[in-house]
Amino acid sequence: MATDLHSELSRRHLSPEQFEEAWEHEARLEEKRRHELRKRAANRSRARKIDRAERSGLVRFTILATALTLTAVVVVVVMFETLAWLVGG
Repeated sequence: MATDLHSELSRRHLSPEQFEEAWEHEARLEEKRRHELRKRAANRSRARKIDRAERSGLVRFTILATALTLTAVVVVVVMFETLAWLVGG
């Protein structure tokens, strides 16, 4: 805020050409700032998307590993029950 006041006071002492140059300079700085903000926002968005994909992949892997383990356990139990039935039967 203090720099805005200083800028305002110094602009009062500028010629029209100097004022125009200062205005254009400020416009370029503002455009550069907006460009940097857009770029940072895009980077944050990309990082969030990568993070969501990693979390989703971890959940899918956990579900797959659990399903495979349960399938193996069920197959082993059924196999031994069948074997016991055949041998004991």
